[in-house]
Amino acid sequence: MAVLLAVGTLNLGHGLYLPAKAAFAQYLLQRAWQRGESAPEVVDESLRPWPWADTHPVARLTGDTLPGELFILSGGSGRTLAFGPGHLENTPLPGDPGNSVIAGHRDTHFRFLSEIGFGDRLRVDRRDGSHAIFEVVAVDVVDSRRAAITLDYDTPTLTLVTCYPFDAIEPGGPMRYIVSLQPPR
Repeated sequence: MAVLLAVGTLNLGHGLYLPAKAAFAQYLLQRAWQRGESAPEVVDESLRPWPWADTHPVARLTGDTLPGELFILSGGSGRTLAFGPGHLENTPLPGDPGNSVIAGHRDTHFRFLSEIGFGDRLRVDRRDGSHAIFEVVAVDVVDSRRAAITLDYDTPTLTLVTCYPFDAIEPGGPMRYIVSLQPPR
């Protein structure tokens, strides 16, 4: 009986640890963002949310379909995406000419994409104090082995990418849910 109680307690602790870690990370990301807002001249690397972080917030995403705010992190590695959506480094920052690509996990930060629709608007705030409004113009499901995202646009474009389907039991897979946004006309 003691062994079952110990195993149950360990499982419960592990189950509570991950959400607690994620919530605390969001708090640290918000603090790092606020440091950058109050001192835009601060070098990006000094805005790391914790001393050993290999990323930092580059933008903040808000909108009617979003429950709160999302901090967009620099880079798209698995370590980065564990804490928030990541801005792919070889794409322009949101609001600059070209296609800014942001990736996120379907079961956490980008779950809201399952509810987004044509005409919905998102706002992106940048550290330099500028912001851009984007409107959903397309939603696609593609096979990542056969499709590529176009990066060369004259106007600012924002592409949000996550795994699909949203209710998949197995993580990963080749299917991607892609939401394309452009400035409202």
